[in-house]
Amino acid sequence: MDNALYVGLSRQITLRRELDIAANNLANVDTAGYKFETLMKKVDPARPARTAGAPGPTKFVLGDALARDFGQGGLRQTGAPLDIAIEGDAFFSVNTPDGERYTRDGRFRLDDQGRLVTDAGYAVAGDGGGEILIDAEKGPVLVAQDGTMSQGAERVGKLSVVRFDNRSVLEKTGDNYLRNTANIPPAPAPDALVRQGMLENSNVKAVVEVTRLVEISRAYEQIARMMDAEAELSRRSIERMGRIQ
Repeated sequence: MDNALYVGLSRQITLRRELDIAANNLANVDTAGYKFETLMKKVDPARPARTAGAPGPTKFVLGDALARDFGQGGLRQTGAPLDIAIEGDAFFSVNTPDGERYTRDGRFRLDDQGRLVTDAGYAVAGDGGGEILIDAEKGPVLVAQDGTMSQGAERVGKLSVVRFDNRSVLEKTGDNYLRNTANIPPAPAPDALVRQGMLENSNVKAVVEVTRLVEISRAYEQIARMMDAEAELSRRSIERMGRIQ
């Protein structure tokens, strides 16, 4: 009976983490460029938990890894000249105090120094890795599909738009940014298209996530009831054994 409680507890732990992930997905349904996440699970055959006469070892449920769906989100028109979206498999490069980061969130603006920065104030990287400086007095900024930025006839910079052959090296660092955990730098993404005046929606499906939250909550409650029943059965067995003695 103890094994049943341990197995139930292992499942509750993964359900709790699944609940956190689903709630985070739902909270970011309107976050530009956010990508849907889910928990990968595995079954761990625990040999020490084998019971006498059992056909095999007791199997526990473990959270294995966090999977991220990098599928394209829908593009929406905003009309803001510094709202920029990527259509295709690529990321914007951003220079932060902690190093280079990558994002699909194109909510850009100018800071008081004329630098192109993210909504959080980090400098958006140009194709050479440096900052992009824009003089607002020189007129409106035009962004070509390859990321080239110009004001009139003057080229002011080009967005660094890169891709990863293996996106599993990308680690979430918060605020919709990703970090490259490998020593291999990303490659240019010439096939990706840059869209000015648009933002990419998250690829989270709100209705699916709400349904998932309900399913997780019900599964958690069912396991809790099962564990309570097992604990009650164990208590009654001990009481009966005590009376027999």
